[in-house]
Amino acid sequence: MGAVTVYGVVVLVFMMAMYALEGRHRGFTAAFALGCALSSSYGFISGTWPFGVVEAVWCLVALRRYLGARRAPRALPPPGRPGIFAP
Repeated sequence: MGAVTVYGVVVLVFMMAMYALEGRHRGFTAAFALGCALSSSYGFISGTWPFGVVEAVWCLVALRRYLGARRAPRALPPPGRPGIFAP
């Protein structure tokens, strides 16, 4: 397995983990943006530029969410309403 492939696996796992944890703290949103930027670099390095472009756009979306979260904290869901992982 080549170094570029290992890099891609590591950054994609990191990005997906940060996405899963995003609702716990706004710092995970910033980390998700970083993961998207790293995934974008992987796309360009590996020659799959459409993937690189899409991940760059996701990086900008995540940065916008992060900056928006600084201004207005997220409201908690109403009591009794199940969250995304509730049965």
